[in-house]
Amino acid sequence: MRGILAKGWFWVLDYLYVSYWQVRYVLFRADPGEYLRADAAKPPILILPGIYETWQFLRPLADRLSQAGHPVHVVEGLGRNARSVVASAPIVADYLREHDLRDVTILAHSKGGLIGKYLMLRSDPEGRVNRMVAIATPFSGSVYARLMLVPSLRAFSPRDATTQMLAGNREVNSRITSVFGSFDPHIPAGSELPGATNIRLDVAGHFRIVADPRVQDAVARAVQSPAAS
Repeated sequence: MRGILAKGWFWVLDYLYVSYWQVRYVLFRADPGEYLRADAAKPPILILPGIYETWQFLRPLADRLSQAGHPVHVVEGLGRNARSVVASAPIVADYLREHDLRDVTILAHSKGGLIGKYLMLRSDPEGRVNRMVAIATPFSGSVYARLMLVPSLRAFSPRDATTQMLAGNREVNSRITSVFGSFDPHIPAGSELPGATNIRLDVAGHFRIVADPRVQDAVARAVQSPAAS
C-alpha cells in the first residue's frame, strides 16, 4: 500500500510540474533565435519535445547546451507536437535540409524520441543526424495508451503499427542514448532500448525529471561523448 501511495504521489507531482511550466512558458516566451549563436563552435543540437509540448519545455537543457557552445535549433513547425510520428518526421527533415544542418544531435523528450528514431530510420537519407539523446521516451509504447480516448495518445499503444515498427527495428539503436528514471508513471515498462546506451537514474517522473540535475548532467555528458557507429 505504501508503494502504491508513493507512485500515486509521483503522478500528482508530475502533473503539477508540467502544468506549472507549461503556463510559465506561455507567459514568458523565449526567442528560439537566441540559441543560434554565431560563435557556436560545437555541433548543432535539434530539440524535439513530447506530445502537446512546445520546444520551451526543454529550455533548461537548451540553455545549458547553448552555454556549452552548441547552436540549438527549434522546429517551430511542430507547434504543440500533436501530429502523428509519421507526419512529424518529414517536417523535421525539411528543417534539416532548409538549414543545411549536419552532424546533428537530436535532444528529445518522450514522443520526440519516437519522431527522432523514425527520422533516423526513414527520413534522413543524407545522414544529417549523427545521434539522439532521448529522455523518457516510450520506445516500446505504453499500456496506458490503450485506455486513452484521444487518437494521438492511443498511438503510443504497444499494438500501434508505427510503435511496433520502431520497437522492432534496431538499425539505429546504437546511435541513441536513452535516459530515464527508475519509475515513470506514464511508461510502466520503462524506456530501455536494446542496443542503445541506456542510462537509468534513481529519479521518478515523466515530465519533472527534465528539471532534475542528475538527468541534465547525464544528457550533457551524453551529448559530449563520442557517438557510436
